[in-house]
Amino acid sequence: MLVLSSCRGVFAMLLSFWLLASTPVLAIWPAPTSITTGDSTLWIGPTLLVSYNGKPLPWVYGYEPKGPKFSSKEIIKGAVGRAMNNIVHKNFVPWMLYSRMQLEETEPSLVKYKTYITHLDITQTKTDTPKTFKPLAGDVDESYTLNVEKNGKASIKAVTSTGVLRALESFTQLFYQHSKGPFYYTKSAPVSISDKPEYDHRGVLFDVSRSFFPMESILRTIDALAYNKMNRIHIHATDSQSWPLEIPALPELHQKGAYAHGKTYSPSDLVKIQQYAINRGIEPIIEIDTPGHFGIVALSHPNLVAGWDSSPWTAYCAEPPCGQIRLKEPSVDPFLDKLMDDILPRVSPYSAYFHTGGDEVNFNMYTLDPDVATNDSAVIVPLLQKFIDKHHARVRKAGLVPMVWEEIPADYNVTVGKDVLIQSWLGDEAIAALTAKGHKVISSNYNYWYMDCGRGQWLNFGPDEYEENYPFLDWCQPYKNWRLAYSYDPRANLTAAQAKLVVGGELAAWSESIDDATIDDILWPRASAAGEVLWSAPKDRSQLEAAPRLAEFRERLIARGIKSGTVHMPYCTQGLNSTRCQFL
Repeated sequence: MLVLSSCRGVFAMLLSFWLLASTPVLAIWPAPTSITTGDSTLWIGPTLLVSYNGKPLPWVYGYEPKGPKFSSKEIIKGAVGRAMNNIVHKNFVPWMLYSRMQLEETEPSLVKYKTYITHLDITQTKTDTPKTFKPLAGDVDESYTLNVEKNGKASIKAVTSTGVLRALESFTQLFYQHSKGPFYYTKSAPVSISDKPEYDHRGVLFDVSRSFFPMESILRTIDALAYNKMNRIHIHATDSQSWPLEIPALPELHQKGAYAHGKTYSPSDLVKIQQYAINRGIEPIIEIDTPGHFGIVALSHPNLVAGWDSSPWTAYCAEPPCGQIRLKEPSVDPFLDKLMDDILPRVSPYSAYFHTGGDEVNFNMYTLDPDVATNDSAVIVPLLQKFIDKHHARVRKAGLVPMVWEEIPADYNVTVGKDVLIQSWLGDEAIAALTAKGHKVISSNYNYWYMDCGRGQWLNFGPDEYEENYPFLDWCQPYKNWRLAYSYDPRANLTAAQAKLVVGGELAAWSESIDDATIDDILWPRASAAGEVLWSAPKDRSQLEAAPRLAEFRERLIARGIKSGTVHMPYCTQGLNSTRCQFL
């Protein structure tokens, strides 16, 4: 029997056991807090009987509960159907995990007597509250225990339905498909797992404004987040390039601001995204960026925007087309009142947060605003303070907590409420400064977790700029490979008090050069590596231990329809001997 206890702190100690393993055990991703496994074989099939709190729970494939009033039982019923679908319809034959030509020699026999897992008993020890489905950081308990006995009895115990969802994901990762047909087995029984996350906020920022993504792409990403036990999808819904989000009270925004007819998200689309996410234990967070990254609104409301499409754009904004909200224009407040009165009631049933943006406000832009006509911070900062105060009051009035990018408090010296969650992207020093002032923070450190970086410029260069910019690297290179993403510690070098204020993190997928055809490969498995950082906070950071598990998990993503990039070639994976591809 192989025992892994407190695996977050002892990965390196177990490396020798891992390398000698003949079967793909301990491959749960992200790594659980503790796990004990054996060497007995159990089988599972589509006739599994499930109970929930002592009562039968009939399940079917493809069941999708409807909100906005969420039922714990219905959410778990849907999750069981998805888990079993992944086990018996979207599984994989693990040839790449065994030594060369050894799969058939080490698979369990199909002709010998089989012990099946026939029952899965699920116990939820406390009643869910509305906060379970739209939590602030720390509001929901995601812990669980999972036990699979040698006799085929399986059980899950969790405090909340969300914990049950995390346990079911671990359950699915115990099983493989047999090479001879639709038979599904684990060779690791008995299994005992006790698990909980290290960070409360574990997510991905999905930018649907620079490039338009079909609904299937967003829903597929939500599924992938659930497979990784991540729990936030932050949808950057609008920017200066396009406004794809339909606002019924202001239809001209998408009618003039979308890239094309049909390249929008209707109110029913937004409901579907949010309900789909919550059914998978993921909180959707919508961002409408203000006062910068707002230029596209000039196509429908030119009086609201300063410096629309100004040139040279490099003097006025981070990327074209330029445009920021006019901070002294009287019609701005009525417009924002109408906008937020429309969107916030459609968000508040599904989320505790609303992201108001706030990054990359260029003070030079206000030299083009006749009512401001200066880039003097002594003039602009008080206007920004007034703007943020009013805008966050709108968010709070709807019962939501504001989120902002770090520039608002850090660069512009704008005071924000103690409830505000700050998203930091500028690095460890920025996080240290923010937490030293008592701010709650999530990290999107661009040095590690900007997934669009390191792939070259998306800008084009004329003859006069060619030589200076050759070989056309982007601003945030290098490419953040999974090993770099895995090496990051969001709480590094902070005091204990500061570390508590770092409630999690998000991977960013800015879409200037990403679309539906590439998003899976951009995110996965690199976001999986960060997902384990946020779930397990592995202290030893051993790539040798992580690589075989991540390679196996990547095969599960592929089998489930996520077109993940590779971890490495099969040579490095076979036999689970990560030292084959160790640099020496």
